[in-house]
Amino acid sequence: MIFDLPPLFGLFPLLLYVILAFKKGMHPVVNVAICVVVGAVMVQQPILGMGAIIAKAMGSFLALVGLIIMLGSGLGVVLRHTGVAEHIVYFFMKKIGVDSENKAIIATMVTSVALVALLGTLAGANAIIAPIVIPLVAAIGITPSVIAVIFQGAGQTGLFIGPFSPPMVTLMGITGLTYTQILFSAGLPLSIVMWIVTFFVAKRVQKSTSGVYSYSKDQLVIKENYQPSAETRRGTWAFLGCMALLVGYGILHKGGASYAVMVMLITSLATGLAGGLSLGRIFDGVMEGCGRLIWLFFIFLLFDPFLGFVDKSGAFAALGELLKPYMETSGKLGFTVFSSLVGIFGISGAAVAQAIMIDKLFRTLAEAMNISMYLWALIILVGHQLTSFAYPGADMIGEMGLAQSSDLKSMLKVGYAIIAASMVLVVAMTYIL
Repeated sequence: MIFDLPPLFGLFPLLLYVILAFKKGMHPVVNVAICVVVGAVMVQQPILGMGAIIAKAMGSFLALVGLIIMLGSGLGVVLRHTGVAEHIVYFFMKKIGVDSENKAIIATMVTSVALVALLGTLAGANAIIAPIVIPLVAAIGITPSVIAVIFQGAGQTGLFIGPFSPPMVTLMGITGLTYTQILFSAGLPLSIVMWIVTFFVAKRVQKSTSGVYSYSKDQLVIKENYQPSAETRRGTWAFLGCMALLVGYGILHKGGASYAVMVMLITSLATGLAGGLSLGRIFDGVMEGCGRLIWLFFIFLLFDPFLGFVDKSGAFAALGELLKPYMETSGKLGFTVFSSLVGIFGISGAAVAQAIMIDKLFRTLAEAMNISMYLWALIILVGHQLTSFAYPGADMIGEMGLAQSSDLKSMLKVGYAIIAASMVLVVAMTYIL
């Protein structure tokens, strides 16, 4: 450390990152870049040697997750160009039968969860869904506030059950558990809690906002007799069949994070060709989707050296030693609650990077207290995914924008209801897992 500072001072770049994350107008990439430079200076890393460190980061786990996210966005563009996304949405909406408020809420929840799980992206999936779902549910009188609540409250759970979603891939990498183990110990329990909370909060929001907020009449145009083309039908079967086969193979042979790259590429190719697109158009679609999230890839690329410098300073180890007596006194329950709340309220930024930070901060203590990997997976999932419900950040505002809502109060209602219910789940699972 520079000036022979104590190891705990190595946490300063992490603290700076959290502070800058809440600064208005601060671009996330700029934030991480600043913290990388500060971290490098503190551990006396030569700035001219940063190129080699970033080159090494290109092969890191975080960079791989960033690539998977971009490819998921690319697949979403292919689904839109072939009409497959629209076909899937109409299928769910028609099967449920949108003729009442309750059915409209459930149909929107199911549709959002399904597409987010398949694509592994919240904003990308809901961006596809929104223009199709809104006219259908608006005709029943559902308000923009309710759609926004559903898009985030229910839609985000698609990330907890999708086999190749960023949170699931990250948790598999951190814990060493398989997809099914994480699904049943963490992903599904948390999703069920969030589905229940979102449904009842959505009903209350509908009651309180009906007549206050509404969609304009020009958005109530519905395709009464929607019929997919032959190419769209073929593309849909190719998409669903390809995903089923590749996911099944991945689960059977324990395909890791790198396998997800091939799933996205093969599915995009198969869906595009079956849907009548040329190879050139498929490639352009994938690149269009990737281009929208290239900034996120750079964040993950920079996060590897950022966390590496903090780790090199000895800060994580020093913090663990400092907290150890308090954690041992509070016991297993105190540790699970404390680490979950620190993840939710104390660490902000890119969700996948948050998961890595929580693991680095508390992993040694978790192992010392005999926390099972199943419970640890749930703690990390809660800690790094529910931050978006605690503060009006990019995810919350983004889903409001897609739903055409300006009702922030309702978003915070569902957010804190979900956080409270999730903490009850963490407490309960402390005695089960």
